Amino acid sequence: MNISEALTSLGVTENTLTSDEKAFLDREGYLPLRGVLSGEQVEAMRNRQQELLEEEGERAGTEVHQEAGTDRLSDLINKDPLYHIVLTEPRVLAGIAYVLQNDLKLSSLNSRSALPGQGLQGLHVDWGRLDTPGDYQVCNSIWLLDDFTPENGATRIVAGTHLDTKVPSDVMANPADPHPDEVLLTGKAGDVVIFNGHLWHGGTLNRTDNPRRALHGFFTRRHQSQQLDQASHLRPITRALLSPEAKTVLGVEIK
Repeated sequence: MNISEALTSLGVTENTLTSDEKAFLDREGYLPLRGVLSGEQVEAMRNRQQELLEEEGERAGTEVHQEAGTDRLSDLINKDPLYHIVLTEPRVLAGIAYVLQNDLKLSSLNSRSALPGQGLQGLHVDWGRLDTPGDYQVCNSIWLLDDFTPENGATRIVAGTHLDTKVPSDVMANPADPHPDEVLLTGKAGDVVIFNGHLWHGGTLNRTDNPRRALHGFFTRRHQSQQLDQASHLRPITRALLSPEAKTVLGVEIK
């Protein structure tokens, strides 16, 4: 099964996103999708995330990345079938496929919780400078497990910066500083925001007393290496649970 066949089987068509949504994603570099997860799914993921953090302790996130001021988890495809929706949700996959021209696979699925008083990141991109504008190699998705507000560390983006080849450090003395054109990606728990991985973005400071939780489903083109080598990490029990379509989106050989 190739990726086009898998996407079609999962319900991704030319009309899954509207023409206005595609135009917004082209122009601004991001697209909010409201209410992708139900309240029950959000609560289950929050509970599972807390269990995993307690189980893994200091090892949490080490498969990919740890970050001061945050709780991180990695390799989530292997850690609960709850997370397999990232491989099969049609509207999210339609947005990713639109940016990457139907040439996609999951690179990693991680969680990031910005802790109280922490979470500020410098503006950055998820790829180096593009030699050719528009030749996008990566696309990300943020699955909100808490409401994203101006107070709790919502991700900021600078709309339209994916259309250039510059990165924040080219024009900012300190990419952690506010940018005059930045926009906060606010929304409700259960929303998903797709954003072009070449768009300038970064977490903001969580000024509340509670962690701000989210999943990051990061996708790349199929010829690129993954942030986490999914084939070498995939557990037999996980492989048995995944459909052929999900395995194809994951970028692993179907056995």
